[in-house]
Amino acid sequence: MSQGLAISQDGEGVITVDIARPPDNAFTVDMCRELAQLLASPPPGARLLRLRGEPGVFCRGREPSGPGAAAARATVEALTEATRLLAMTDLVTVAEVDGEAAGFGVGLVGQCDVAVASTRSRFWFPEVNHGLAPALVLSWLPRLIGRRQAFWLTATATPLSATEALRLGLVNSVCEPAELGARVDQMISTLLSFPAEIQAEIKRDLRDFGEVDQAVAYRMAQDRLLLASVINESSTH
Repeated sequence: MSQGLAISQDGEGVITVDIARPPDNAFTVDMCRELAQLLASPPPGARLLRLRGEPGVFCRGREPSGPGAAAARATVEALTEATRLLAMTDLVTVAEVDGEAAGFGVGLVGQCDVAVASTRSRFWFPEVNHGLAPALVLSWLPRLIGRRQAFWLTATATPLSATEALRLGLVNSVCEPAELGARVDQMISTLLSFPAEIQAEIKRDLRDFGEVDQAVAYRMAQDRLLLASVINESSTH
C-alpha cells in the first residue's frame, strides 16, 4: 500500500478506499497507480468500491509533477489511467464526499457511478488559476453537466456548493455531515440487494450507448434486449 490510500474489504464484497494524505489529500503518481491496479484487478468477491476522504477534505487535486518532460508524462499517464479505469471498471463505484473536492478530486467524484456529498462540500476546478485548461476533466464533464456549464466552471474556477452540484447532476444526494456515513451505507445496501452482473451490464450499456449516435444506440439496445430476453426465457424453462 502506498502512502495516502488505505484499502480494506468487508465480507459483502465492498472495498473501501480511504484517501488519507492530509492536509489536501492530493493524489501522487503512486496513489494513482495503486487505485488503477485495484480497479484493473479487483480482489476475489469484490463488487463495489467506496471512495472517501477525510472529514472536511475529500481531495484537493493532485501533486504537481516533478521537473522535466519525463516526470510530466508519468504524472499525466497515471492520472489518465486512474480516471479511465474508474469509468470502465465493472465494480459499482460510490464516492462519499465530505468537504472540498478540486480538480482531479472532482474527477474522482464525476467518474463514480454514485456520489453523495455533505452540505459542507464544495467542488471546483482551479487549473485556470495556474494557466492550464483541464483537458482530462473536459473529456467527461460536458457529457455529465452540459457544455455551457462545463465551460463556465472550468473557465472561471467558480466553486459549486453541494446543492448546486446536486442540481447539475454531479452528485446523487446531499445530507448533513453527521448523516453522510449512514446515507452512503443505506445506498450501498440498496445496490447490494440487486444482482452484480446486471449492474455491470447496465454500466457497459451506459458506456456503449453514450459513445454512438442515437439511432445506432437504439439498434444496439434492441439486439441486447432481444438476446437477454431469449436467455432469460430459456433459463426459466
